[in-house]
Amino acid sequence: MKLRSCFYDIFVSFIKIESINMKKIILLTLTLLCSKVYSQTFEVVPLGVYGGDHEDNLSSYLIGKYKANAYLALDAGTINAGIRKAITFKTFEVPAGRVLRDYIKGYFISHGHLDHLAGMIINSPSDAAKNIYATAAMIDVLKAHYFINDTWANFANEGDLPIRKYQYKRLKIGEIDTVTNTGMTIQAFDLSHVNPMKSSAVLVTIGDSSIVYLGDTGADRVEKVTNLENLWQSIAPIIKSRRLKALMIEVSFPNAQSEKLLFGHLTPLLLNEELGKLATFTGRDMLQGLNVIVTHMKPVSDNVDTIKRQLLENNSYKVNFIFPEQGKRMVF
Repeated sequence: MKLRSCFYDIFVSFIKIESINMKKIILLTLTLLCSKVYSQTFEVVPLGVYGGDHEDNLSSYLIGKYKANAYLALDAGTINAGIRKAITFKTFEVPAGRVLRDYIKGYFISHGHLDHLAGMIINSPSDAAKNIYATAAMIDVLKAHYFINDTWANFANEGDLPIRKYQYKRLKIGEIDTVTNTGMTIQAFDLSHVNPMKSSAVLVTIGDSSIVYLGDTGADRVEKVTNLENLWQSIAPIIKSRRLKALMIEVSFPNAQSEKLLFGHLTPLLLNEELGKLATFTGRDMLQGLNVIVTHMKPVSDNVDTIKRQLLENNSYKVNFIFPEQGKRMVF
């Protein structure tokens, strides 16, 4: 009854407004607010946001359809500690074990560094059966170095003495695959992370909306490749049609880091350089307001604050920089 009374009071106040222009402004504002509420497609839950040092907060992001509790983990550096952090924020209101076993439906692993997969390995005994989505080269790394009995039990379905809890699903670059039990599709792209080492990106799609996540990557100019250019050209039509909800990309070091000591990572200046390349495919204006989620900052000394400041001070393409916090849900 109180809610009905509230709406009645708002309606009475609205009809008493004499200015037609003011009524138009109010109606436009309400329309935009309603559009925002009802256009939410994705939710992203950061289980880990850093690129080193903090073993309880390393690269991993759950992505899924809004309010569906069916997620793909984009990398898996930290899992359990991130779930428990999310519970403290009431992002999840069920036991951590249930999120691990039931809510996470699979893992996308971008490359073979520990800060992107250690959480999956460590938590595998407590996990449920699900798929690991990765390029064939990445699956070879898991088979050769991680799910082997010398270092850990083989919880996968291939290799020596397989327990067969996890099923390897090989992604072919550029081809669209379905993520089981999520309503999402994915499409993988090559990245370079200290050439010739491979990393990968993935375009996640629900209906006509997408988010693209990049594992560790260097800039094309520094890596002497065209992998990012190929990715930008592929996603440009999605950006131009306003269907890309967010771009998730790393910035590991401040601008002071020598290009000879980047080890296959980006700085704010190099990200801006790559956004400029993206703009050649989309047009500069189409990047304005694009959500850019900054991942993999290395929390050494004052690096994090410096990276944030440098990105915001040199935001020449007027994108919407977002700095994720472990455990706090983001909706797009």
